[in-house]
Amino acid sequence: QVQLVESGGGLVQAGGSLRLSCAASGRTFSNLDMGWFRQAPGKEREFVAAVNWRVDSTSYTDSVKGRFTISRDNAKNTVYLQMNSLKPEDTAVYYCAARVRYTSRYSYWGQGTQVTVSS
Repeated sequence: QVQLVESGGGLVQAGGSLRLSCAASGRTFSNLDMGWFRQAPGKEREFVAAVNWRVDSTSYTDSVKGRFTISRDNAKNTVYLQMNSLKPEDTAVYYCAARVRYTSRYSYWGQGTQVTVSS
């Protein structure tokens, strides 16, 4: 089992920045691919960014490329999402997720943290 706890959400004006953190416990963190997802009101949950267990590959949804950066600190069992140049359409609940390496499904999810971007 993996426990994930997000933090760092809040209210920010358009153009501002936030950094989300996700602390993991319960399994060897360095064996996990880590991802961030988000769900806006009335919409389905969507992929935002991911970093693999080897920390040699990252991926982003097109709408956040150049603005968001995912990173991880294996010594702290933590993954981060640095969000810059925030837009009102980034408003959503952001979820951290973990996937055991070499598997296809994110099996572990955090409780989510609210990000609200005002115009």
